[in-house]
Amino acid sequence: MKLVGKGVPKTDALAIATGKPVYTEDLAQPNALVVRILRSPHAFARIKSISTVAAAALTGVECILTYKDVPTVRFTLAGQSYPEPSPYDRLILDPIVRYVGDEVAVIAAVDEKTAERAKKLIQVEYEVYQPVLDFETAAGNPTVVHPEEDVHCHYDIGMQRELNIVSSHKVEVGDVEKELQNCAVSVEATYYTQAQAHAMMETYRAFTYLDHMGRLVVVSSTQIPFHVRRQLARALELPSGRIRVIKPRIGGGFGGKQTGAVEVFAAMVTLKTGKPAKLVYDRKETFHCTTSRHAMRLTVRLGADKEGYIRAIDIRGLSDTGAYGEHAPTVFAVVGDKTLPLYNKTRAVRFMGDVVYTNKMPAGALRGYGATQGTFALESAVNRLAAKLGMDPVEIRLKNLIKEGETCLTYPDKPLGSSALHRCIERGKDMIGWQEKYPRKCEGNKIKAVGMAVTMQGSGIAGVDTASAEIRLNDDGNFTLLIGATDMGTGCDTILAQMAAEVLEVSLDDIIVHAADTDVSPYDPGSYASSTTYVTGMAVKRAAEDLRRQIMAYGASVLGLAAGEVVFDGKEIAGPGGTKTVSLVRLAGILASGAGKKQLAATATYGSPVSPPPFIAGFAEVEVDTETGKVELLDYVAVVDCGTVINPKLAQVQVEGGIVQGIGLALYEDVKYDERGNMQTHNFMQYKIPCRKDVGRIRVAFEESYEPTGPFGAKSLGEVVINTPAPAIAHAVYNAVGVRVETLPVTPEKVFRLMQNKR
Repeated sequence: MKLVGKGVPKTDALAIATGKPVYTEDLAQPNALVVRILRSPHAFARIKSISTVAAAALTGVECILTYKDVPTVRFTLAGQSYPEPSPYDRLILDPIVRYVGDEVAVIAAVDEKTAERAKKLIQVEYEVYQPVLDFETAAGNPTVVHPEEDVHCHYDIGMQRELNIVSSHKVEVGDVEKELQNCAVSVEATYYTQAQAHAMMETYRAFTYLDHMGRLVVVSSTQIPFHVRRQLARALELPSGRIRVIKPRIGGGFGGKQTGAVEVFAAMVTLKTGKPAKLVYDRKETFHCTTSRHAMRLTVRLGADKEGYIRAIDIRGLSDTGAYGEHAPTVFAVVGDKTLPLYNKTRAVRFMGDVVYTNKMPAGALRGYGATQGTFALESAVNRLAAKLGMDPVEIRLKNLIKEGETCLTYPDKPLGSSALHRCIERGKDMIGWQEKYPRKCEGNKIKAVGMAVTMQGSGIAGVDTASAEIRLNDDGNFTLLIGATDMGTGCDTILAQMAAEVLEVSLDDIIVHAADTDVSPYDPGSYASSTTYVTGMAVKRAAEDLRRQIMAYGASVLGLAAGEVVFDGKEIAGPGGTKTVSLVRLAGILASGAGKKQLAATATYGSPVSPPPFIAGFAEVEVDTETGKVELLDYVAVVDCGTVINPKLAQVQVEGGIVQGIGLALYEDVKYDERGNMQTHNFMQYKIPCRKDVGRIRVAFEESYEPTGPFGAKSLGEVVINTPAPAIAHAVYNAVGVRVETLPVTPEKVFRLMQNKR
């Protein structure tokens, strides 16, 4: 292949490096109203009265909206295909506020200074309620976070609203209790994963205006333009045809922008005033008024026979969705869905538990989407089981992990189409020097040790999300590729263009990519669920193949030949022996003239009945200071199976970036609240993400497999990369000093206290 598999630079690399890309705020009109939001100072309260008289009288204030001024239809901000599994449990503005930072009023003024002054003049009287801040006490708590009765669910997700239970989930195959009793060795442990912030560079923002036809236009930094359009249509009670959503360049999302945040407030102002409006969240709002990863408690029981075959897996979970239920049922389901299939020598498996409301900022989608939490718990338990069996953690995995062509208990009718996971483990073991370093090496009060973990994810949502792509031949012989996928720095515009160019045998410069405008782009659910390369990529490939057939057929008719008699090399269509030829440029000119019957274009749609998993084997080497408990990451090795690697350069930086986020989850990041529900980590001074000095050496390698259902054999990559650092680092710490940190992050204080308790 000429382009697929080649590390070509991103098509927008030079523009990014020179500061030329246009982001949402750059597109806002100079006269746009500045929107600001008054937020609740209480974790749980009812608005008894609200006065905007003084604020509205301020010169320059154009509009102030309270719950009395907006539609009262409930909706969800979760970016999911319709009908969404997430409950419709929020209003644009609600007389009940459910966390510190919840929206109370929307202010629009001619400039930022005026909007901020007006915000301070609004007078609100609250009836304050007792909040639920501990998710382990939420179920059945006397405080009911959502007392209203008009919460709507499209599906039976097990909601018990009066008990603060958003959803319940259970998957069970076989008799788990019986198998555990029959096992020679078993282990049980409870693990806690914390809320994690997305910490993307570009904060949330939207710019809205009415076009010349009176349609609402929303320019937004979002991963889900088509879902945002549907959210706005419901919340604002508008036909979706009256709304256009445009996604310009995005400065990072990591799943945060799979949930709506700012669009509905700016849009409401534009509809009320008829004027352009822009809302840009500052860093504090981005931290404490949007979403985070779901914090979870996961209790894992594993049982194995004397030979080390894992026969039973039981995972029981509790998830904290915060004040609203965006992504609540689906994130929790993924915890089991992306862990139970890994170890397929089992005779019984079970995953069950609840998701609960609390009076904290809502949780939502974040890279890894439940698999991250599940991987930490299950892989930590497998490492514990290996120690109890006296087995090398590498060996227990090589013995138990699913292989290509095999099935598992939860998917008995779907053989695994591709896997190089065993090769990933063998290669990673060699790269980290496992044989020489496992389990530890002591040097005074500093102990070096290694640890490992494996993981899987998915590629798109099987049987749910479908993506479309259109490609057309232009009058000058180049091509326009229309996609609805959203490049948020991942390079998907480049990768999808590579696929189209590969099929058409043209250069990458001949492909013009136009992405993510709901008026122009074909439907695409958006960039999430590790779907772009696999799902949208297959749609692009099929559309390009169709267009290639059309080009050859029309070229043959121009040459007076049958379609089967010609060949196409990307530059010209030629008959047998090259005796008759017509160039692509000439053919495009004919099509654009009166002699042409139509412009050649092709559209394809793809949705897969399966979600082939990518795999990673992760290995960590740490140094632990026994006097302080400080953990320093020295080396991290990730060996990845993502099928065919479409672009090795972009794939490598994707893996490296995901690993750094996983290191942050493992060692530093933690969204914290005080006893009144105030977020304490709402800036980068309090919320620590790893810098270059914190991540040690990161090494990435690929072991390719060939996925028969993917474009050119490719699977996904974007999410799986974040999952292994936490369990691998925690395992290395145990191998170093003999203590198991089961509550993330692995801080020096926790390590030190555990060492003291052990002594």
